Order: sequence, then structure tokens, then C-alpha cells
Amino acid sequence: MLKNSYNVIGVMSGTSLDGIDLAYITFTHNKKWEFTIHKAETVKYSQQWLKKLKSLVALSISELKVLDDDYTTHLSEIIKKFIAKHNITTLDAVCSHGHTALHRPENRLTYQIGNLPKIALITKQKVVCDFRVEDVELGGQGAPLVPIGDRLLFSEYDFCLNLGGFANISSEIDNERIAYDICPVNIVLNHYVNKLDLDYDDKGKIGSSGEINIELLNDLNSLEFYKKEHPKSLGLEWVKTEIFPLVNSYNLQVNDILRTLIEHTSIQITKEINKKSNVTVLITGGGVYNDFLIKSIKDKTKNEIVIPNQLIIEFKEALIFGFLGVLKLRDEVNCLSSVTGAFKNHSSGKIYIH
Repeated sequence: MLKNSYNVIGVMSGTSLDGIDLAYITFTHNKKWEFTIHKAETVKYSQQWLKKLKSLVALSISELKVLDDDYTTHLSEIIKKFIAKHNITTLDAVCSHGHTALHRPENRLTYQIGNLPKIALITKQKVVCDFRVEDVELGGQGAPLVPIGDRLLFSEYDFCLNLGGFANISSEIDNERIAYDICPVNIVLNHYVNKLDLDYDDKGKIGSSGEINIELLNDLNSLEFYKKEHPKSLGLEWVKTEIFPLVNSYNLQVNDILRTLIEHTSIQITKEINKKSNVTVLITGGGVYNDFLIKSIKDKTKNEIVIPNQLIIEFKEALIFGFLGVLKLRDEVNCLSSVTGAFKNHSSGKIYIH
């Protein structure tokens, strides 16, 4: 008989490299799913780890496997410290996404480091992880995976928009959950503001001081990805081949680059959310703190923009990967073919017992 209450830790490391998000959550199921986030924190990466993670796409598979082993140990120790710090004694599973090293679904390839079996041995917990691989093997994009959580945990919103390394969106269309990546956000904004020895553009102040370069804006908006229909997803490889060379070819000041990128991002996002009218749009992720980006989005839509509390803004993905793990433990669908393009809905992920 299935339980109706689960205590889990959701763990997420995103492409924006903000750090490792951990959330201790209780999920309960009566007529619908509900959740309570008890404890949550982000553990920042050291400069050494940041350097390693930024260079992942340059590594060979054999080099990646060595790094994977090191990263799995690092991640496991952080999870152990989180459990000890918050005196967590009741735990059904640790549900971890890992960190994306390679994402080439067109080649049936996706690789998230931090998902080796030893994660269960080191943490001494049941672990549910490696959620993307099975979907790619079934012909899917392996992304985005969050929409099942949007459907079952945040159904009161017409659109769920996340502004992380990339902007991704999910919505119900003709009774099917549809979701896809829209465009890069923090992965490019942070890259260029790093040149000023800053981690991020606080509230978008630097970007707001710049001028839009119309030629660059037009080139960005003309990229082939934006003409594709969903399902579609983006990765660091795409940014390195399509975005950085294009932006760099213009030799602009950083504030002008940021201003142009924010205009580009807000155009691409509102193009999607304006496909429906008189609807609510829940926005989460680190990009919410870029006031100038949010203003730019609001200026281009008449739809209601909802910014939730800080826990949901910062830990929604960790929350939902915790939820994906719960669904996997119940052997229930946690990956939607309508979202990823896989051959079928399925219950994705691996379960390791310590």
C-alpha cells in the first residue's frame, strides 16, 4: 500500500552555477499533492569547483568520469552536512538532480555528474537520482523535467516560468502539459558581468545603464533555435557556439551587452506568455532578482506576473526534484512525453539503497 506522506531532501545544481540547492520537504497526498518546505539553503561552490564546472564541455568522457567521481563525493558530503546541521532524522529519500555535464539529446546523450551509486553509501540514505537519462533513451529531450511538478503542485497558475541559467516555461495546452526552454538568461548575463569581477548584475542596475545595440538584438532574435517548435531544450554547448561568438563579435561595453541581452530575453519570454491573454504567470529562479529584467517583461505583457515568496523563488527546482523522487518511489509517472518528446510517459530515475 502506498504511503500518503513522504519526507525527502531535494537537491539541485543548475547551469547558472549559483551553488547547490538543498530543501527538506514533506509531501502529502490526499485528493491532491501538497508540500511543506521545512529547511532550505544554497551551498556556494568554491572557486576551484566553479572553474571545473565551467570547463565541463571541454572534457573528454574519460576525464568527465574522473570528475564525476570527485563531484559525487563532494555532493554527498554537502548532503550529509545538511542532514546533520538541521538534525533531520525522518527521511524517506534524498532526491538529487546532480549537475549537467553534457546535454545532446539529438545524439541520445545526456550526462549529469553526481549520480554514482556511492552517493547512497556516503550519505547512508536511500537516493533517487539521474532523472534525465531514461527519457533521452526513449527519444526525449531529457528536459525540462519540472513541468510534472508545475502541473501537480502549482496548477493555479496558467504559466510557470523559471529564470535560471535558461528561461523555461510550462503550461497546459489542450489538456497536455507542454514545456520547453525559451532562451538563455543568467548563463549569459553572469558570464559578461564576470568581466567586471562581479558574480551578477545586482537588480539589473548595470544592464539598465546600457544602450540596446539593434544589430546585435536582431541577430540574437534571428537565431535558428527560436524558429523551432517544442519540444526543445538548451545547453551550455549551444551558448558557447551560438551566443558568445555572436555577442563578442560586436566588441561592446559590458553594460551595452547586458542591456541588449535583457531586451532579447524579455522579447523571447513575452512572445511565449502572450500566446494566452488574461492569465497568471508564476516567475521563479534567480532572474527574479534582476528588477530591470522583470520590469522589461512586465512592460511587454498585459498578463498578471506573480512573484512568490523567497523559498519558492529560490528552491522551486529543488522542491520539484524532491517531488520527482517521490513519484519514482511510488512508480508513478514523473516524466511527460508531451513535454520532452519521448515515446511515452514514464517513471524516470535510479534508486540506490545504501
